[in-house]
Parts: sequence; C-alpha cells; structure tokens
Amino acid sequence: MRVDVEPVVISGVGAVTGYGWGVDALWRGLLSHKSAARLHAGCGPAGSETGFAARVEEPVEPVPVDSTVERTGLFQRSMSAAVDEAVADARSRGFAPSGDRVGVIHAAILGDVAATRDHLLRAGVGGSRGFLRSLPSTTTSVAITPHDFHGPVMNVGAACASGSAGVLTGKAWLDAGLVDHVVVVAVDHSVSPENVGGMITLGAAVGDRDPLDACRPFQQGSRGFVFGEAAVAMVLSRANGGDGGYSRVRGGAMTYDAYHAVSIDPSHRQIRRCVREALATAGVTGRDVDWFHAHGPGTRQCDAAEIDVLERELESVPALFSVKQMVGHCQGASAALELVVSSMAYDRGSIPAPVPVAPGHPRLLPGPTPCAGGVTLKTAIGMGGHNAAVVLSGTGDR
Repeated sequence: MRVDVEPVVISGVGAVTGYGWGVDALWRGLLSHKSAARLHAGCGPAGSETGFAARVEEPVEPVPVDSTVERTGLFQRSMSAAVDEAVADARSRGFAPSGDRVGVIHAAILGDVAATRDHLLRAGVGGSRGFLRSLPSTTTSVAITPHDFHGPVMNVGAACASGSAGVLTGKAWLDAGLVDHVVVVAVDHSVSPENVGGMITLGAAVGDRDPLDACRPFQQGSRGFVFGEAAVAMVLSRANGGDGGYSRVRGGAMTYDAYHAVSIDPSHRQIRRCVREALATAGVTGRDVDWFHAHGPGTRQCDAAEIDVLERELESVPALFSVKQMVGHCQGASAALELVVSSMAYDRGSIPAPVPVAPGHPRLLPGPTPCAGGVTLKTAIGMGGHNAAVVLSGTGDR
C-alpha cells in the first residue's frame, strides 16, 4: 500500500451550472429533486426545434469583473467566475495558492463555441478579437491573469473524461514537486444546434423528453442523456495530514479502448483495468470502496459497462449513483463537475443522489444519503475509448 506523506487534497471548488452561479446554487439544485434542464431553442430532435438542455444562463446578479482584464462572453465570464470562486474558497480554508508555484490545467474538448460560430460561420464577426476568443489558450489566460499565477499552464483533453484527466495530471505535478497548487478548470458550453443534433443522431442524446423521464441511469426505460453546460474549477493542494480540504485525491488511472470511434469495447476489458489500476494506486481494493459515482449518462452501452465494473470489480459496494439526470451531460466539464459533487458530499455530509424514477439496479442509491466519509470511486467514459477512474476519500480518512 502506498502512503502519501503529504496527501493531495481538493482545497477549493467553484462552479457555474444550469442551476446557477456558484457551488451553493449547484448543491441546492441537486437536492431539489428537479433537473436543471429547461426548454431551449435549438435543442430538439433535429437540433433545430425546441428541446431540453441544462444550459448556463446569465446570472440574476451581475458578476464582478476585474478591471484589469476584459471578460467578454458567457463562456469567459463563467470560466473566470468558477476559477475566482475556487481560489477564494481555497484561501478561506487556509491554503495560499499564489505566485510562481501554482500550475493551471484547462480540461477541455472545445473552446468558446459561440465565439467560434460567430467568427467562422458569420463572416468573422469580431475580427481578430473574435478569433482570439475562440482559442482555449485565450480563455485560460484571461481567467488566471488576475491571480498572478506563473507555474506551468496546459490544456488536456480526453473527451468526457477530460476533467478526471486534468485532476490526475495535476496530482502528478504535485507528486513530482513541480508546483505547490494546481488549478484545474473545465468549461463546456457546447449546446448548439449542430452539436445537439449530432449527438441525437448518434442515439446518445435526447432532446424531446422531460429529463427525468429520458435520462434514467441504471433504471428501466432510460433513453440517453440530456445536454448540460458547466464551468467548474478545483484547487489541488498539498495539505499537512490531509486536513482542511474537501476530499483527498488518493489515486487514479486512465486507459484507452482502441476499439471504435464511438462505441465502447463490449468486453469492457480496458474500463475494468482502469478501475483496478486506480484502486491499486490509491492503496485500496474494491472491497474498500463505499461510494461508486458512475459516469452514468443513461445510455445502454455505458450502463452495461459500469454495471460490469460494479459487479466484477466492486463486489461489496452497495452505493451506485449518477447525477447526470439532474445537471445534464456537461461533456468536457462533466467529470470535473462530478468530482466537485463527490468532494462536496464529504464536506456537507450527504451524497446528493437523485431519487430513482423507475425500477433499477439493486445497488442504486434511493436518493440523498448521509455521508460520514469513506472511499469514492469516480469513473468517466469518453467517446472514442477514453476511460478514467479517480479515487477520493474524506480528508480525515486514512
């Protein structure tokens, strides 16, 4: 068993979701038993009709803007707001992420889709400024400049597992002593007629049904996922004894199916290997896992893969859940958002599991459940064969 002298903890969190701006809005939404999805134009079956999506919308109250940096567009403002909240949260808990020893990882599939559409599809609206807004490097720069961070900065992408890839990369930087803190930020505002229509055509997404009716992870009658959007940030830090943060990042692993551009390898060989290796790096076994926070988009292939993981690698785990029917599938930000949810569960003493709406797997949680610590396995499955597993525990757990 590997024991970290100074464990890596998630010391601060920030989020903008379909439930609103800030982690408190996210938490209230998850416990409301209501999906964040609403009817929006361009989210229907052909990508053009009205359909359901959990989109990020303008805040009711204006978001403070740093006078030294121009934060243009909803994508940029939500990204900056999530980073600002996470950094302020970490500092309020006694951490000091500032200066040359702070790295930044932007986990992303796409950049600012709205800016890209404006620039490329609408005759270069915005000129050079519009072009720059479409680049992920620009949005990262604008978000971190006010904080005066000067450590390594990079983008990582692993489809819907990008957030987990970002956290594991950040942990590797900390383990190697390259930095003292890492800000991991994941943003996805990709709800557009083109993207929604493509996913519906593939048979993965649903736009014309109520979210709690359409998306039923590990339950009968599930048809797939409803689109979501989010901007999520976490601060990863070294902590004395592992205290003071939301959760301890014990370990993790990533594998790749190399099977098909869209479909999951039906043998589930690589996702199961990913879980085994993640548990081994964390110094635990499947019998030690208390909570299985699944990728859980409600698609047939993903449900089958994760039930296989549950029944063959986690024999004694009674607690299976997914929050995608509540927040939507936030694509490149989904894994990061769900890691924040599981980390907050330790801090707030409750797993915000959705209430099932149909008969489901016998180990599926029946709804919000008290959490006094324990080990969480968080899986993520990205289109094209990306698998990731992260193992968390409470900061007081050893």
